[in-house]
Amino acid sequence: MENVIEVQNLRKVYRLSKPVEGRAEFEAVKGVSFTVEKGEIFGILGPNGAGKTTTLEIMEGLKRQSEGTVNILGYNNIEDIHEIKKRIGAQLQTSEYLPLITLKELLVLFGSLYGQNTDTKKLLSLVGLLDKEHELVKNLSGGQKQRFTIATSLVNHPEILFLDEPTTGLDPVARRQIWKLIKDINAQGITVILTTHYMEEAEFLCHRVAILDHGRILKIGEPRKLIEDLSHTTQVSFLVSDPCDTAIFKNLPDVTEVYSDFPKIVLEIKSLNNIQSILDTLKLYKINFSGFTVKTATLEDVYLHLTGHEFKDN
Repeated sequence: MENVIEVQNLRKVYRLSKPVEGRAEFEAVKGVSFTVEKGEIFGILGPNGAGKTTTLEIMEGLKRQSEGTVNILGYNNIEDIHEIKKRIGAQLQTSEYLPLITLKELLVLFGSLYGQNTDTKKLLSLVGLLDKEHELVKNLSGGQKQRFTIATSLVNHPEILFLDEPTTGLDPVARRQIWKLIKDINAQGITVILTTHYMEEAEFLCHRVAILDHGRILKIGEPRKLIEDLSHTTQVSFLVSDPCDTAIFKNLPDVTEVYSDFPKIVLEIKSLNNIQSILDTLKLYKINFSGFTVKTATLEDVYLHLTGHEFKDN
């Protein structure tokens, strides 16, 4: 399969206005490398501060890398950025529009910047907003505005669409509408690269994901295969009312890993046969607990397994 994006040893370093813990610089992206194949939906998954948006903005031409190379559709992101921008669409985390121009007028305006005669009805139909063509953006709901922003990113008929956390802040219904839209766009042959901190979103949408944490890629693969690699384990989790020594669980039968982030404790086990021994241990040490849960592996568990800490979006 043809690679339409190739990123090699990408680094981004910011110089701090004031030293922090003796450091004058902050390294947001630390030697990231990956490729994206033509026609796939590729996800960059990680919590806030992982380096997702910085990586995306470098590919979009909004930032320059400190080191490394980025090639988009055969063009270098520094030497050929104007050629790249003709061929990509981008939805940013936040977007503002001229307040007194309708959706239809905005699409015509954006299309003119690319020398395009925009088929506004086709674009608005694609995103389910044809009945809103004479509305102002300020009158749209959050989900409608996000769908319109995606429509504006399609005015130049891009080969690649970049989406930066496209469903953040949306309710579950609006989120699933965006998911359907992304799949519909991809079905037209457009390669999609998106960032997200929603595990379920990455599992549902992406052909492959790169798991990013503290500026480094920990693993790249198909969500299903990443999960299958952990399918031999089951997780037991519970909340404790007081801190306790987790070493008491490490020698229990079939317990392979112990993760603790008070008040939550997570145990990876190989078999369901010894759950009673966990309960007996909690009783023996008089540990007050709640929320005792048993579940099989998910993409969140892959993250936990790779990083040793739970996925937190803060």
